[in-house]
Amino acid sequence: MERVGNGIWKLRFGVPETHTPVQLSEARMRHKELDGLSRNSPPINPNDVTFRRTSRGTVLELPLQASENIYGFGLQLKRMNHTGRKKVIRVNSDPVADTGDSHAPVPFYVSTAGYGVFVDTARYVTFYCGTNPQKGTSRDATLAAQKLGTSERELYEKHIDQGNRNMSIDVPSVDGVDVYLFEGPTMKDVVQRYNLFSGGGCLPPMWGLGMWYRIYTKADSGDAKRLANLFREERMPIDVFGLEPGWQSRSYSCSFAWSEERFPDHEEFITTLNAMNYRVNLWEHAFTHPSSEMYWDLLPYSGNFEVWGGLVPDLGMQESRDVFAGYHLDRFVKQGISGFKLDECDNSDYVQSNWSFPDIATFPSGMDGEQMHNLFGLLYQSTLQSAFESVGERTYSQVRSSGPLASSYPFVLYSDLYKHEDFIRGIVNSGFSGLLWTPEVRSADSVEDLIRRIQTTVFSPLALLNCWTFPNPPWMQVDEDKNRNGEFFDDYEEVQKVCRSLFELRMKLIPYLYSSFAEYFFTGTPPFRALVLDYPDDANTYEIDDAYMMGESMLVAPLVAGQTKRMVYLPLGTWRDFWTHEVFEGENWYEVEADLYHIPVFVKDNTLLPLANPVQYVADDAVFDITVQVFGDSPRGFFLYEDDGTTFEYREGKYNKVYISWDIDHGGSVKRVGDYPGARYRIVDWAIGT
Repeated sequence: MERVGNGIWKLRFGVPETHTPVQLSEARMRHKELDGLSRNSPPINPNDVTFRRTSRGTVLELPLQASENIYGFGLQLKRMNHTGRKKVIRVNSDPVADTGDSHAPVPFYVSTAGYGVFVDTARYVTFYCGTNPQKGTSRDATLAAQKLGTSERELYEKHIDQGNRNMSIDVPSVDGVDVYLFEGPTMKDVVQRYNLFSGGGCLPPMWGLGMWYRIYTKADSGDAKRLANLFREERMPIDVFGLEPGWQSRSYSCSFAWSEERFPDHEEFITTLNAMNYRVNLWEHAFTHPSSEMYWDLLPYSGNFEVWGGLVPDLGMQESRDVFAGYHLDRFVKQGISGFKLDECDNSDYVQSNWSFPDIATFPSGMDGEQMHNLFGLLYQSTLQSAFESVGERTYSQVRSSGPLASSYPFVLYSDLYKHEDFIRGIVNSGFSGLLWTPEVRSADSVEDLIRRIQTTVFSPLALLNCWTFPNPPWMQVDEDKNRNGEFFDDYEEVQKVCRSLFELRMKLIPYLYSSFAEYFFTGTPPFRALVLDYPDDANTYEIDDAYMMGESMLVAPLVAGQTKRMVYLPLGTWRDFWTHEVFEGENWYEVEADLYHIPVFVKDNTLLPLANPVQYVADDAVFDITVQVFGDSPRGFFLYEDDGTTFEYREGKYNKVYISWDIDHGGSVKRVGDYPGARYRIVDWAIGT
């Protein structure tokens, strides 16, 4: 066993493979920040871990106490608490059941006992989370059982309380593997260490935390400009304008070239939107059409199977990465494109067989299809991130697949699946594994459904309306056919009014969110996370997958269509209603009602919450006028993080911490400390709740 960082230990068994997440990662462990965390001892005795080779590959056994609950494994949309479950860490864009399949599977789990385990493999590893006790373990408990099971539930329900078990880990096709252990003492400490091991959290550009709108896939430059002008005229805050497949001359596979028919003067189009303070984001996937200018350069550095008639570049090779990143740098980034939507870098068993490359594929780097599937999304992000790094500009982008050690990448996951409850669960679960997730608004069954979905995305890492099937804004008509035919709601202006109020709420939250992401960067604390991460000793939080923490002080409990009220659990402490400042005592369940203008949100008592006057967009030189909401009589101070919002100069220490405090006798005070010469915030008022 080797200590690789404060609170991080590596166990090596046998001879690991060459192509693993750690071996391919370009992120640097944040030793300085790790050294600021507590120092303990290895969370698991290495003598308690067993390893054996089998005809399948490698099997590991780690102890799992009866009282432990297990979380993590990446973006899991179907379940949060995995205790007693089997999880297969395999990329699949259509996880139809609770099997472990995921857009972003991560072979990392964290326990309520205060430790975490990461298996450094790109294989489809299987975790048996205490599913079966060892032979003879349950004998006494079974003999002592008096009740005879007769119903289906009694016969088949899972029993996870029969004593200590093992975490059994099956890693196929390998002769050895590295396993990393992360100390606590709390679950949040574990996740912090994992994220700092991964390079720390990402810090997006400030504009990335505004509102996003992806336009109709058949839109041309005229249609796009019409919408861009409409949003500004009608005071709809929008920062990012996303183009879908129709911007390319060929999109399945991709030409990575502008359509001369729809965008005959794309440089003028980009300049026009940039001048209106829109950031332009382009859809693509990596499969490269023969008409692409990159095709022949990528040909020798691609896999042996095509997808949609295009090459699959081996982004595990520097030669392929240089071609791909260099092209994007010259043709897009330098021309004013601020980010990309990296689609279909996942896999699927439930659509046509050529959706992606097969597991039997081979690549010049030496990886096979199985390994490449589990790493492709990560390599894709890293490749395009390098283009922005080269010009010193931050991006905030989207990606359809990710995996382990991804916390430093400024890419947010999304999905083609569309169950609102699953989307909320995605926010809750992503924080365990260094991932970000957007519950994007893609379509809706009703106005109520539209509003409830917008409420959720406003309180998420990326606030996005993906209107790729709508030529007109969805607040005018949610029915796709009627929207395309120009048949609008008679009262669409009232619907728009609600949407505008929610967009403006998102803009109010930007300083708080930006400071929460800075905390993610510096300490590894995820800005969006499950309640159990903050309250691991409270068994009531172990199964809550429909509410989450946003930053240090806010608890969000979204509603879905058909709900006018819901039960909300508030953990230990005193809480206040975000909207009314009404007081609630923690460790209690409450039935909470909310109209279409509101979403249940609670703030820790004695919190200072900085809310900005909403702006229409976040310009490079934007300065936010802030009203500090005072919750409670003795509020704790709050650090607002401040930098230029767009470059990487913060890595060199050019940032400020703006410390705001409140005293009941003397009122509010502001102290700015740091090396950033500018000011992004003006405190204009203090609002004292009742």
